[in-house]
Amino acid sequence: MIRRMEPKDLEQVAQIEKICFTESWSFRLLEAGLASPYDVFYVFEQEEQIFGYCCLRILAGEGEIQRIAVLPQKRHLGVGRKMMEAMVDYAIESRACAISLEVRESNLAARRLYESFGFKAEAARKGYYHSPAEDAVIMWRREHMLSHIQHFPLKK
Repeated sequence: MIRRMEPKDLEQVAQIEKICFTESWSFRLLEAGLASPYDVFYVFEQEEQIFGYCCLRILAGEGEIQRIAVLPQKRHLGVGRKMMEAMVDYAIESRACAISLEVRESNLAARRLYESFGFKAEAARKGYYHSPAEDAVIMWRREHMLSHIQHFPLKK
C-alpha cells in the first residue's frame, strides 16, 4: 500500500537509496526532507517492508519529482506506477500547473513509465549523472494538470 513516509521509515528508505542510486541521499537529507513544507514523501509498504519510496516537491506552482526508487527485486510489480499515481494526484490536488523530472537517458523502463503518465522529453542536461557518466533527459507533464479547476472568463 502507498502511504506518506514517516520518521520510522527513514532507516529502510536510506537503505533503498544506497541500493538504487550511485549518488544516494544521506539519512540526514532524507530526514530534513520530511520536515520540508515543499516536499511530500510516499512509501510503498507491504508486510512491514518498504519496497520503494518517492519524493515530490511543489514550489511556485510547479511540481518536481525529486526521487522515485524501487528495490531491484520488487521491480515490475507496479510499485513505481502506484507511487507515480500518488505524486501526480498530490500535484493536481496542490494545483500545480506542471510537473517535471530528470531521468538517465539509458533508463528506458522509467522513461516509458513517465510517458504513460503524460510526461514528454523536452530537453537534456549533458553529463548530469556520474558513476557512470550520462546525460539526463528532462521530462515535463504540462497538459491535463488543471482540468479539474473551474476556469472563469476574464471581464472586459
